[in-house]
Amino acid sequence: MEFITYEQEGFVGVVTINRPKALNALNSQVLDELEATFDAIDLDTTRAVVLTGAGEKSFVAGADIGEMSTLTKAEGEAFGKKGNDVFRKIETFPIPVIAAINGFALGGGCEISMSCDIRICSENAVFGQPEAGLGITPGFGGTQRLARLVGAGMAKQMIYTARNIKADEAYRIGLVNAVYPLEELLPAAKKMAAGIAANAPIAVRNCKKAINDGLQVDMDTAIVIEEKLFGDCFETEDQKAGMGNFLEKDKEKKLKVVPFQNK
Repeated sequence: MEFITYEQEGFVGVVTINRPKALNALNSQVLDELEATFDAIDLDTTRAVVLTGAGEKSFVAGADIGEMSTLTKAEGEAFGKKGNDVFRKIETFPIPVIAAINGFALGGGCEISMSCDIRICSENAVFGQPEAGLGITPGFGGTQRLARLVGAGMAKQMIYTARNIKADEAYRIGLVNAVYPLEELLPAAKKMAAGIAANAPIAVRNCKKAINDGLQVDMDTAIVIEEKLFGDCFETEDQKAGMGNFLEKDKEKKLKVVPFQNK
C-alpha cells in the first residue's frame, strides 16, 4: 500500500490515510487501497477499528480536485459510486469504526467521517461540505448522512452555504461526540476502541447491525430487527459466559452482605 497504513494493537486495528503532501485527499488509488485494507482486516482477531489521517493538519482534506476537474458526466457518476461503495463498506463493516479526526475534514473527508460509527476530533479540526462552491454537489453521501446526523435544516445550511465549521460547533450540533487536544486524540480513540473490544464481540456486532438496519425502516419493523438480533445472542458462548459471570459475582456479593441486626 502506498497511501494506507494498517497497524494491529491487540483487538484494535488502526487504519491511517497517509498522503500528507496532498493533505490526505482522496483520489481513486486511495479509495482502492482503503477498500483493500478493510477487506483484509481479520474479523476473528479485530473487534474495533480506528480510522485517522497522517500528520497534524488534515484528517482528509477532501476528494482530489485535480482528478475530478476533467471528469465527464459518466466519469463523475462512476467516481461518486466508487467513493460511495467504499464509504458504505465502512458504514456497514461488521465491527465498530471510530473516526479520529485530526484536522481538516472537508468534502470527502467529512463524508468518510460520517460513514464511521463514532466521530471524535482534535481542537484544530475543521468540517465542511464545500462542493457547492466548486460547482458540484457532495458526491460521497454527504447530502444523505449529514442530514441524518445533524438534522435537515443544519445540513442544508452547511451544504448550501459551503461554510466550514470548527470543532466546537461540530460538537454543538452533534457531528462529533467529543473534542480533544491534538496530542490526546489518537490515544483517546484507541482507548475507546479497546473499551468496545472488551465487550462481547458478537453482541457488539449485533448492536451495530440493529442500529444501522433499524434506522432505515419504520419503528414496528425496527423492533422486529432488534428482537431477532437479541434472540440470536442466546446461541452464543458470549451470552452464556457473560450472564454466568454476572450471576456468579452477584452470588458472591450476596454471600458477603452482613444482615441488619435488630437492637
